Amino acid sequence: MNSVSSSSDRSSDRSSDRSSDSEISSGMSRAEVKASASLASIFALRMLGLFLILSVFSVHAKTLPGGDNATLVGLAMGIYGLAQSFGQIPFGVASDKYGRKKIIVIGLLLFALGSFIAAGADNIYWVIIGRAIQGAGAISAAVTAFIADSTREEHRTKAMALVGGSIGLTFALSLIISPLLYEWVGMGGIFGLTGALSLAAIAVVLWLVPLVPLVRAKRVAWSEILRNGELMRLNYGVFALHMTQMAMFVVIPSALVKYAGLPVASHWKIYLPVVLASFLLMLPPVFVGEKQGKMRQVLVAAVALLLIVQLGLLLTFSLEMIRWQWLVVLLLGFFIAFNVLEASQPSLVSRIAPPAAKGAALGVYNTMQALGLFCGGALGGLLKQHVGAPSVFILGAAATFCWLIIAASMKNLPRRGQKSTTAAAA
Repeated sequence: MNSVSSSSDRSSDRSSDRSSDSEISSGMSRAEVKASASLASIFALRMLGLFLILSVFSVHAKTLPGGDNATLVGLAMGIYGLAQSFGQIPFGVASDKYGRKKIIVIGLLLFALGSFIAAGADNIYWVIIGRAIQGAGAISAAVTAFIADSTREEHRTKAMALVGGSIGLTFALSLIISPLLYEWVGMGGIFGLTGALSLAAIAVVLWLVPLVPLVRAKRVAWSEILRNGELMRLNYGVFALHMTQMAMFVVIPSALVKYAGLPVASHWKIYLPVVLASFLLMLPPVFVGEKQGKMRQVLVAAVALLLIVQLGLLLTFSLEMIRWQWLVVLLLGFFIAFNVLEASQPSLVSRIAPPAAKGAALGVYNTMQALGLFCGGALGGLLKQHVGAPSVFILGAAATFCWLIIAASMKNLPRRGQKSTTAAAA
């Protein structure tokens, strides 16, 4: 009787193994898809609330006491990223220790609180306070670590690509509906909506995101994270990427108004098709690179494309007559590179980081991302005002060229589904 039971158990185990192997080869499991989609929706809801104000706030600020001061308006826009940079590491570390869901909910509550404060602001100073509290809810590292916990290594980049795509589409959607919302409900209504979206994201976290147990492993020293050369490459990369992005968009919107004859409310006619096309074009190289173990080549190619775009923009803005069609082509190139890098880099961080310190490593990564946004906006505005638009792209080209040199010497990780010796030992 025992031998029959044992034989049955072994048969069941073999069947389970075959089922597991089939699942790995066929694609993401249902649980992975659910976790990735629900966590991507949290990013999307939160980023929609953030993006909605970008194209209308500078106009609205002029109606507020203190809003005629360009420095204060810039501070109101940029302080979000600065606050994020201070919060990413503590939130990431706390998510490693206390659990991802708890920390994400706390961050979303802070974002909602800041949104409601900004919604009721009657001067520029209260808007700055509200924006700072919004930024203090720095959950990007915790959410990205949660995605890494919820997906197998061979499918992680797909999940990250889903997040990157949701952010890109959310950005395009915000450009379409923001002017309409501003006309209907005003700036206070938009800030109130951002708070409501954040509360909706809490419901998604609590009831839709599957619970994943925390990795309980030996405590990792900070020096192991901060001195890791591969992680340092990726940290510089995300800083350079977002500094370049923010600096670019100090110049691009006004150029589209001037040279394409498009008012700000019509810019979605360019952004939406460009973002959609770039998302479709970025998927094949990312998936093939992951499958064949050539993510280093894909990442280096994306950085090279980003450099070409910066040099193309530098050349375009150095000409006496600018053709807006070239701006559209270069924007497409930028978003292809941007989406590839946004999808691949967090996945690489989660694979390289020690298992018990994913949140901490992604906290450092997202801190550099937030600092890049802040520096790009500040330096881009400064250069445009005092030196001229072409200088903005010199900054982007210099940062990207340094990144290309750094990225060229990075190590290749094993192909999807294979485990390195280090990973196996962990």
